Amino acid sequence: MKATYVLTARALGAIALTLALSTSVLAAPTASTPAGDADSLNSYGLKQVAEINRHVREGWQAAGVKPSKPATDAEWCRRVYLDLVGRVPTVDELESFTNYRSEDKREQLVDRLLSDEYLEEYARNWTTLWTNTLIGRTGGVDNNSLAVRGGMQQYLRRAFQKNKKYDQLAEELITATGSCQPGDSDFNGAANFLADKMDENGVQATSKTSEIFLGIAVGCTQCHNHPFNEYKQNQFWELNAFFRQTRIDRQQMANANNRSYAKVVDRDFAGEGGDPAKAELYYELRNGKLKVAYPVFVNGTSLAEKYVDKGENFGDSGYIEDVNRRQELADLILGSDEFAMSGVNRAWSHFLGYGFTKPVYDMGPHNPPTHPELLKYLADEFRSSSFDLKELMRWITLSEAYSLSSRMTRDNQSDDPNLGARPMFSHFYLRQMQAEQLYESLLTATAADESLAYDERERMKQEWLGQFNTAFGTDDGSEATTFNGSIPQALMMMNGDLVKKATECAEGSFLHKVATGSELTNPKRIEHLYQAALARSPSRDEVLICNKLLAAREGNTPEALRDIWWALLNSNEFILIH
Repeated sequence: MKATYVLTARALGAIALTLALSTSVLAAPTASTPAGDADSLNSYGLKQVAEINRHVREGWQAAGVKPSKPATDAEWCRRVYLDLVGRVPTVDELESFTNYRSEDKREQLVDRLLSDEYLEEYARNWTTLWTNTLIGRTGGVDNNSLAVRGGMQQYLRRAFQKNKKYDQLAEELITATGSCQPGDSDFNGAANFLADKMDENGVQATSKTSEIFLGIAVGCTQCHNHPFNEYKQNQFWELNAFFRQTRIDRQQMANANNRSYAKVVDRDFAGEGGDPAKAELYYELRNGKLKVAYPVFVNGTSLAEKYVDKGENFGDSGYIEDVNRRQELADLILGSDEFAMSGVNRAWSHFLGYGFTKPVYDMGPHNPPTHPELLKYLADEFRSSSFDLKELMRWITLSEAYSLSSRMTRDNQSDDPNLGARPMFSHFYLRQMQAEQLYESLLTATAADESLAYDERERMKQEWLGQFNTAFGTDDGSEATTFNGSIPQALMMMNGDLVKKATECAEGSFLHKVATGSELTNPKRIEHLYQAALARSPSRDEVLICNKLLAAREGNTPEALRDIWWALLNSNEFILIH
């Protein structure tokens, strides 16, 4: 009977702690903080930060909302580590930041995270984010995929290590030719972007290129004019015409799995009429009539007009030696206002949880941005910086909007995009970690990554993510702003192999070191676990529950700490960015 009682007490204690944790980041609304004067804010000497603060505050005033209090140093530190390098901070990193006394310490930390000191982790994080954006989470993993995930990652990792400018990155992705497989003589990792998108004459290439680099969703105009905005069917096919010289040659991997992969090539396009000098294509209207299309950009610029001095039809030529259509498309995209604005919008969404439009890939008059003047200003500054991604990240992470608490107040409860409101950024929006952030954070929190080489770490991560993506329903890599708490997600966290390994108390493990360290008392051990997982100290109520767990274990401190650690890693507070 006694053993049964102890087991029951343990279970009840762990459940009680998990429940207490689940409500800690969703506390009742608090009092707001006075908005004050934007000029009095620390803009770190950056005019771009000052302008962000001014525009966002004007939005609060117009909407009649007041901002939440600033996030604590520990909350902000955890947030910026997750967003810039893709993991929670270690206890040492957290304490180093919170104990440091300087008005500019947040700027100094951002600069450190963007410097060579964290270059490998920074590059790994942004490689992950952009691999998912460009080819999805299953690109190069699914047996039917012609992309090579390792090739895409190699290209992006080197690009982010060198801080390759965004316009150069986009141009290389849009125009890439060559093999997708590392080791081939003509290997070009950027070619993986189009590897799975050229079926049906490049319909997916058209849609995804427009969504990612222009922020324009043209996909549904493939078959008809859009019923709710200004986009027309002819615009889709005129954009599609830029991809008609592009072909995919299937190659076979020379190994046991014998998978196919793509080689992206450009060839002359004869047009559907058989004459490369005109190289037209036809599309069908809903009434069955056929219409002709030639390469015309979304703003109405046609290649025929651009090259009219070389002849009436020269710009429509399908001959590569006359006109390289994808290169022409890249030039038009990079020169457009939409290119800079879509890049800013996507970055803002990453850091703030929502972009200036929702979704970020559907900008236009039908979906006006929440802060149009700010979006235009940041787009101009982004272009003036030569499309320096690190500069854009610096401006956003040092802004007031990024520094606010996630706790809503009575004066900004209406600012809730989950309920359909347009985001005013008067508080930080809670959002779920991406699967990869969760993986890296579990490794960091348990110090399980200290002896892993990069390639081995990535192999283990891909194996784990394969089951994780399925269970979490994220195969399409779509945007997520909340943790939906589904049963498969809960079971994956509670019973998955990685969490089991993370909560082991075997000799030499993170938990064993905490439990047996002679310099730590039990209160300090509990404090250490909370700092490692949640970047904060336990509340009074949580301390009481932890003490009950220690008592239920009758002196077996390692097992009691294991129960506490399991509850922390399975809490909403650990999984959410807040």
